[in-house]
Parts: sequence; structure tokens; C-alpha cells
Amino acid sequence: MRRRTKAPASPLPQREGIDAVRVRLPEDGAGAWRTVREHLVDRYAGAVGAALVGEMVREGRFVGADGRAVGGDEPYTAGRYLWFHRDFPAEERVPFEVGVVYRDERIVVADKPHFLATMPRGRHVTETAMARLRRDLGLPGLQPAHRLDRLTAGLVLFVVRPEDRGAYQTLFRDRRVRKAYEAVAPYAPEPVLPVTVRSRIEKERGVMAAREVAGEPNSESRIERVERRGGLARYRLVPETGRTHQLRVHMNALGLPILHDPVYPVVREDGPEDFGRPLQLLARTLEFTDPLDGSPRRFESGLSLSALG
Repeated sequence: MRRRTKAPASPLPQREGIDAVRVRLPEDGAGAWRTVREHLVDRYAGAVGAALVGEMVREGRFVGADGRAVGGDEPYTAGRYLWFHRDFPAEERVPFEVGVVYRDERIVVADKPHFLATMPRGRHVTETAMARLRRDLGLPGLQPAHRLDRLTAGLVLFVVRPEDRGAYQTLFRDRRVRKAYEAVAPYAPEPVLPVTVRSRIEKERGVMAAREVAGEPNSESRIERVERRGGLARYRLVPETGRTHQLRVHMNALGLPILHDPVYPVVREDGPEDFGRPLQLLARTLEFTDPLDGSPRRFESGLSLSALG
């Protein structure tokens, strides 16, 4: 069995904080395609159309490891690496800045604003915390160690050097990071708080809302009331697990849906972002033992939830 060699570094610089796409020509493709152009058209025509792929080849947008444009009529070479920059979709700019709570040679702890995705996914590419921080801080290798939901604000841990990323990701995978969130939701005398909520949460691909189902619990959250102000209250939420939308699902199940939540209890119709009504959920604190030097780390968000100030 042939052992795959390590891919060379990209010859293309990042564009707007986003890496070039790397393509490897399949080892078993020598008999299927005569030229590089034939393979690229077969590979990408379904996504963007054969005409656009052909235009990209003619414009020299595909390059080899030496950075030179690849001619479409060049012979197909199995195992060869190519790179190109995709066209970014038009994105509305999120009108809030990414704060930096802490920075050293290994990590950056950012205060992500509401509405900004943590990293590229789907229609959110350049308007993401990762892309903005790469550009603003001049750190092209920056990667998040975990994800924070796009509508949630607060602390996100980024890793500066690719070789360190696995160590910090493992902290989150193994639940060795202590996180606390803050939320604003309606006040109600019931249920009596604090309370620990355990349930089984499932989320189907392509379905906006996660749901609680019968079965062995796979999620756990502790809910505390911090203060009451009229018909609203501030809550402290401490997740022991990290299921998708877990805190939002658990608050809704208690009859305390988080203020301005567009999914729970009712999924609202998709439309323009209402930047004046952010989801009132904030990742307030992050604590862990640094996996590389053993030092205790604790960070607190400088953001606040607008509903209560």
C-alpha cells in the first residue's frame, strides 16, 4: 500500500483570512482524465458549473506547489497537489467588533459578538471571528479550539500555532474546561432554582431546532437565578456537556426561553438579521489548566447582555 506523502505548504497567501482550497488529483484517475482541465471540470462542475471552472482555469486561478498557474491542457498527474481561492459569497457585515481578552504566543481568548460565526461554515465565510482575527492580528495560523454558536456572544479560545491546537481541543473533548454562561429570560417562581436539568437532546441535519427525546440523557446543565428585575431575570447556566443548543433547549424546557431566541420555543421565519435584538446568552467565564505548561487559566468576558445592562 502506497503511503501518502505530506502535502506541501500552500503557495497562495490567505485571502481575507481564508486559506486557499487544496486539491489532490486522485491516484486512480490516470485512466479517467487526460488533462488537468478534464478532472477539474468533472470535480467542480456540479457545484459551480463547467463554464465557471473552465474560466478559472483560463484565468490561471489554479496553481501548483511552485505557485505557477496550471494550464488546463497539462497532462493529468496522479497525486499532484493544486490550490485555488474560491469566490466568497456576499456577506452582510456584522456591525460589532471582536474583542481580545487575552493574547500570548500560544493562545488568543476572544470576546465574540452576537451574530458572528466562530469559523467559516455554510454562508458565513469571511464574516467570522476566525477570519477577522487572522486579518486584524496578523496570525494566519489561528484556529479555534472549540465552537460558540453564532447567535451567542462571549469567550472563544483560539490557538496561534497549528502544532498546539490538538492539546487545547482535547481539553474541550475531555470536558476539562469549566464554562459558565449568563442569560436573560422571563422571571417565574416555578421551577424552584437552582436545578440541574438532564435530558437526551438530538438534532437532525438540516433542521433548525434541536429536540429532547426519550432515552438515556446525553446532556446536563445547572440553572441558577442570579437576580430578578420585574418580569425578567438574569440566570447563570453551567453546562456539564456540550450538545448543540443545549442551554437554549434546557431553558425552554423549564418554561424560561432565553430572550430574543429565534428558534425556541418557536422557529421564526428566516429574514434579515435584527442586530438590535441579540439572543440574550453570553459565554461569561472559561477556566482550565493549560495543557502545555500546567498553569491555571481563568478568563471573563467583558461583554454584557443588553436587556438588563
